[in-house]
Amino acid sequence: MDDETVERVRAIVLAIPPGETASYGEVAARAGLRSPRLVGRILAMDGHDLPWHRVLRADGTCAPHIAAEQSARLRAEGVLLVDGRLPRPARRAR
Repeated sequence: MDDETVERVRAIVLAIPPGETASYGEVAARAGLRSPRLVGRILAMDGHDLPWHRVLRADGTCAPHIAAEQSARLRAEGVLLVDGRLPRPARRAR
């Protein structure tokens, strides 16, 4: 993956304000990527200093392997998950 793509994704994730979320697909679309999985790969490799917890799966759930930490970070910002999922009205439409 080229540095320009990584930086585009990083900038988009960094721009998600506290208390708001975006899906991997929304980030991918804004970055001009063909797959939301690429966003996940970028965040896994180079997202430790970003608000990665604000990026959710398309169905409003956390990634299973980081769900506890992700939901705790979201809760600290006032984003409440119901049964492990962001309620539909709270999901951003972009």
